Amino acid sequence: MWWNTFVKFVAAIRPILELLAIVAMPIMALSALCTYRRSVRLEKAKWMKELYEKFYERDELKKTRDLLDGGDPAEISDLVRKEPSSFTDYLNFFEFLGCLHKWGQISLEEVRHMFDYYLRNLKQNREVAAYIADQAKGFEKLRRLLEMCEKVGGK
Repeated sequence: MWWNTFVKFVAAIRPILELLAIVAMPIMALSALCTYRRSVRLEKAKWMKELYEKFYERDELKKTRDLLDGGDPAEISDLVRKEPSSFTDYLNFFEFLGCLHKWGQISLEEVRHMFDYYLRNLKQNREVAAYIADQAKGFEKLRRLLEMCEKVGGK
């Protein structure tokens, strides 16, 4: 007897249960999407922090950065002429940023927020800019990144 009552009750509230399911599914999907987006942003923040640390904390890059940031022009000429690994590593860091941008992993705005000053330094030094422009050196993504930054920044 109680079973029949239960079946009738379920049958009576079935439209309400279906409506609740229809309403709950998009809410759950939206919640899952928000959770996913939050985790993606967190993961991106972690590797952006790693990029920051590599650029600003690695001694080899610091020395090259300091030299290119107002160092002696003769030393800069020597650096470009001799092409030590510290110099090419420095440029390869920015080439990697260009790759990340091309692959849609980092926006131009993010690149500019973190590295605009140093990208402009590369462009402002004629010898360094000529070195990067030399197609045989293989810095196509860096060249493109510098061009895009210049267009956006108007510099």
